[in-house]
Amino acid sequence: MGRRSQPRKQIAVPVRIFGTDNRGQVFSEKVLTANISRNGTDLADVRPELPLDEIIGLTYGKNRVHFRVKWIGRPGTPKARHVGLLNIAPEKSLWDFPLPPDAVDDYQLASIELRKSPRFRCQNSIEVHVNGGASFWGTVADLSLTGCYVEMPIPLEPGTKLKVGIWLGQTKAWATAQVAHQTPGMGIGLHFLEISEPDRDQIRRFLENLSPFARKPMRSVRSPQIKT
Repeated sequence: MGRRSQPRKQIAVPVRIFGTDNRGQVFSEKVLTANISRNGTDLADVRPELPLDEIIGLTYGKNRVHFRVKWIGRPGTPKARHVGLLNIAPEKSLWDFPLPPDAVDDYQLASIELRKSPRFRCQNSIEVHVNGGASFWGTVADLSLTGCYVEMPIPLEPGTKLKVGIWLGQTKAWATAQVAHQTPGMGIGLHFLEISEPDRDQIRRFLENLSPFARKPMRSVRSPQIKT
């Protein structure tokens, strides 16, 4: 994983987590932190099964902040049932105690869930067309060759099939997609089911100019391609 600019403080603090698991079930329960940095935390003994890139809420005392799931410990390892989170609003701190100042340290992540296609931060408009239903506008917050996360207030159930058009400057790339997970009131994670090679190439060229969340590839299901 390389070197961090924010050292971790080894501390067990009780927090409450809440959100939606990978089956679409709402959860709320107390867990303990394993370590904390200014913008992230490692939670231990997390029972809900969470999808990567899901946004969940944490409360500590009277403070409430939303975090994105960045890694999940593998079963059978020391990090089993651990979840690594990143504060999506770093200007808003959850904690009421001091943390180490920014500096380079040698923290190494022992176990992470991997994908093939890295996610890239962006802010692109997207047209979302439900098969046989309504159409919506949203904003793509992160994008890969196999899927994206769309910020939109209207919840769509996991498994819903969609036709999406992602604006890339003056052009648009189309794909058939499926809702992989949802964050009520915030957005949906999409997995591309079908996309033509020309449209995939448009996305690839666009991503070459963006900074990814992580350079390491991450595990994903390969999307089938439309024959042209």
